[in-house]
Amino acid sequence: MQYERLGATGVFVSRMALGTMTFGGGTTPPWNIIGGLDDKAADEIVGVALDAGVNLVDTADIYAGGECEEILGRVLGSRRQEVLLATKLFGRMGQGPNEVGLSRSWVTKALEGSLRRLGTDHIDLYQIHSFDPLTPPEETLGALDDAVRQGKIRYIGASNLAAWQMMRYLGAADLHHLSRFVSQQVYYSLAGRDIEREILPMAVDRGLATLVYSPLAGGFLSGKFDRTGAGDAGSRRAHADVPPVDPERGYDIVDALRVVAERHGAGVAQVAIAWTLAQPGVTSAIVGARRPAQLSDTLAAVDVRLTDDDLKELDAAGALPVPYPDWGQGRPADRFPMAVRS
Repeated sequence: MQYERLGATGVFVSRMALGTMTFGGGTTPPWNIIGGLDDKAADEIVGVALDAGVNLVDTADIYAGGECEEILGRVLGSRRQEVLLATKLFGRMGQGPNEVGLSRSWVTKALEGSLRRLGTDHIDLYQIHSFDPLTPPEETLGALDDAVRQGKIRYIGASNLAAWQMMRYLGAADLHHLSRFVSQQVYYSLAGRDIEREILPMAVDRGLATLVYSPLAGGFLSGKFDRTGAGDAGSRRAHADVPPVDPERGYDIVDALRVVAERHGAGVAQVAIAWTLAQPGVTSAIVGARRPAQLSDTLAAVDVRLTDDDLKELDAAGALPVPYPDWGQGRPADRFPMAVRS
């Protein structure tokens, strides 16, 4: 396993992180489609990850209605101190009008709920799960800062924010001398490269770690789907187009992945993740699994070394148009490596 600094902190996280959305849910849609793993199956998954050197484990309070955190807390047990534990808040966790969002009231209650379900006295990385347009950034950050000072949180981060939204929080933190986000968790894959336009360059400029979720585009880039109609009836991709993928562009990307994978004697999914890890600014790729063997195979992506020619081929297959104002500013790619490749 390889490790990278978590933004501007002194903490190092594994370049492959374990996502636990597959834990819990039983027969309750949509969680049963995503995973529905019980304690025994989850314990096996966690064991494979930790044995491979993974030290960052990510979850969220809304996964399986809180059951995911409960299972993770139980299966970690004495191994809790071996990992950096990350969770998220924002989504609705009850019927009350204040059991959702990022108000001081809910941040405080949501944090206590996660600590209880996870069976821990602190969370290493506590992340807001979305943007709350109703709550001032300084109110949210003030509540998070209080928890940091109390020792209940080590670091804070954000997920699914636009670049301008992240800058609002960073500006408020600096202005009011509050704890600052150290990371962003965002969707990024060869089939979903929107963050290259503003979100990823912003993170590099501001010294934020970028934790990537769904580097296989929800399974589309797993190698199980192609233009011939091949698929995996048991996967969540077969039930929902999440994250959304343009099929024709996606199949072109899969074709290119197959060529590079054959060249390296690797799997299509491994090459897709290796491409993500090779992108400037990416700290770690968050991956999940239903089966231990599946996770072991996925984690092997960290050992795939793509050449410059490999990266150019894959970039060309999944290239996005150069956006304005980039083309208006005439930014040369060699001076601005985060610009979208043409």
